[in-house]
Amino acid sequence: MIYLKVSVVQSNLILADVGANFKGAEESIKKASEEKSDVVVLPELFDVSFFPENVMELADTGGKRTKEFLSNCSKKYDINIVGGSVANKINGKLYNTCYIFNRDGTEIGMYNKVHLFSPSGEDKIFTPGDKMTTFELDGVKCAVAICYDVRFVEWIRMNALENIDVFFLPAAWPDKRTMHWDTLNRSRAIENQMFVVCVNSVGTAYSSKFGGHSAIIDPWGEYVVKPTDEEGVFSGKLDLNIIKDIRESINVFKDRKPNLYKF
Repeated sequence: MIYLKVSVVQSNLILADVGANFKGAEESIKKASEEKSDVVVLPELFDVSFFPENVMELADTGGKRTKEFLSNCSKKYDINIVGGSVANKINGKLYNTCYIFNRDGTEIGMYNKVHLFSPSGEDKIFTPGDKMTTFELDGVKCAVAICYDVRFVEWIRMNALENIDVFFLPAAWPDKRTMHWDTLNRSRAIENQMFVVCVNSVGTAYSSKFGGHSAIIDPWGEYVVKPTDEEGVFSGKLDLNIIKDIRESINVFKDRKPNLYKF
């Protein structure tokens, strides 16, 4: 029997205050560890929020600050960390980067957000990634994308075709589109027959208000952790044993006709 206990961190981030946000992240990671979770997931841009005008100035160079922080926390609290994302400066370019660390403090993956949210001008400031990322946490195959990526069904399906059991989605999603957030995340779980762990912020940044509604959704589209708009750490146990039966009873992957799909 395979189970994975996962904690989602729904933070009220402070715009442009890296020190305060890192302190809050560690407190949440500690709480998840105390709840005996195997994995803890942080929201998008948990270092600076989404996103300050001086984000380039505040950005982590090569992820050095973030990687040291996540490595230390994962070892100290004996927990796998999906590190939401941070503003990451590489060779003068800014990326929206997620780092993943196992409970030994070892970096086992990184992902640069591919689809940048043009309505907010994210594409004018950040550089898009061009690779998907898969990894294993305690023997469970996982993948990650960030926020706006969830609207691109082709990208999520490409990840799912790598035999993913758990898909992580950190975000900074506005409350005025909360219905979209809930619907898209449940749809991605159902159509790809995988657990979706989606993590959003609460609070504000400039005129934007974030909607929360972090959740854990099983492959049937049912909530393991139900959405809320409250700040906090919310935990649930993923019963990974159900995936095999679901994929055998409704085998959408076997029944696909990729030769007919033209994009």
